[in-house]
Amino acid sequence: MKIKEKISLEKVFEKEYKIKIGEIENNKEAIITHFIHNNKNGVSQFFRKDAIKYTKEILSYKYPNEEITNIVAEEALQYGIFDTFDIPFPPVENSKFKFIDLFAGIGGFRLAIQNLGGKCVFTSEWDKDAKRTYKANFGERPFGDITKEETKAFIPNGFDLLCAGFPCQAFSIAGKRGGFEDTRGTLFFDVAEIIKRKQPKAIFLENVKGLRNHNGGKTLATILNVLRNDLGYFVPEPQVVNARDFGVPQNRERIYIVGFRKDLGIENFEYPAPTNKKVTFASIKEKKVPATKYFLSTQYVQTLINHKARHEGKGNGFGYAIIPDDGISNAIVVGGMGRERNLVLDKRITDFTPTTHIKGTVNREGIRKMTPREWARLQGFPDEFIIPVADASAYKQFGNSVAVPAVQATANEILKLLNIK
Repeated sequence: MKIKEKISLEKVFEKEYKIKIGEIENNKEAIITHFIHNNKNGVSQFFRKDAIKYTKEILSYKYPNEEITNIVAEEALQYGIFDTFDIPFPPVENSKFKFIDLFAGIGGFRLAIQNLGGKCVFTSEWDKDAKRTYKANFGERPFGDITKEETKAFIPNGFDLLCAGFPCQAFSIAGKRGGFEDTRGTLFFDVAEIIKRKQPKAIFLENVKGLRNHNGGKTLATILNVLRNDLGYFVPEPQVVNARDFGVPQNRERIYIVGFRKDLGIENFEYPAPTNKKVTFASIKEKKVPATKYFLSTQYVQTLINHKARHEGKGNGFGYAIIPDDGISNAIVVGGMGRERNLVLDKRITDFTPTTHIKGTVNREGIRKMTPREWARLQGFPDEFIIPVADASAYKQFGNSVAVPAVQATANEILKLLNIK
């Protein structure tokens, strides 16, 4: 039997298949898409058996009166029955190196490393909406919970670089030496376990600036002890890198931790120097913004002013700042009213007063919140990057992401030492 009719994986896993036969969240789509995108580089062997199994399952559901064998399923896969390449950022052809993307979010790390010629051979992310955005742009559904052994089992061998923007958690190290075993129960333990098993040439970890002082400095000390002494990596002193130094108008500081496997003989690493490229908010400002969606009502603006006045200097209250066209944004953050912390002026609609989603009329000063596309640009995402989710999810996703240009500049220095050009 020859099957040549194209099948939409989105319909299969998010609509028809999931609803009609009760599928719960799993790694099936991740396995199939990873197999397809690695079909020419040898990594597909890690996904092949299960990709054929689940393709057979899908085809049996779609064609209940046909005999679907493993051979039929594999031929359908090879033929390209699932088209996952109609995306803005397809896999790199003739890649120079391989990397994996843990705690991937919407793919900030992937975009940066892919820009340098890397091929992503495994990615994981637990958030459902972030997975949706990731797939819309890269054509792969990330694997799920990386703490589970069934997820780790699909990580291939032989990749060069491990990337992870892992969440910060405290370790229970009272009275202990702060080693590998002391990190159990934290997400860093899972990163360390993968490094221990797979021994990549280099690692690139990212976290919030506050990691330096987290739990009195013990958290970072434990991380460095595990990487250097337990796992045997050369890890220079971590550095706080500011996105504004790499061409985006956002004051965003994050700590970067870089490491190299000791047998490579690398004993020195220099973080990238700032580009000194001056970029202002005007360069990323959207030209057409719906008045009824993003501009604030007069009443709401006054509420912000009153709230800030009451709480200024007291360390509470979300506050706000109006970013001028010739200035740069504060770090975009998520949660609560985070998207209203950074406001901008836009005089183009001050000659009329439509009703907004907040009771009242648009303020005549032209004060509005930033749009999701502006948040994307603040993180260095190109305009080709698809935003398939509602605004609330988009703010969260970009606020949690990495600044692509800063990551890319740092990764480029890593690749130089690995002699990957």
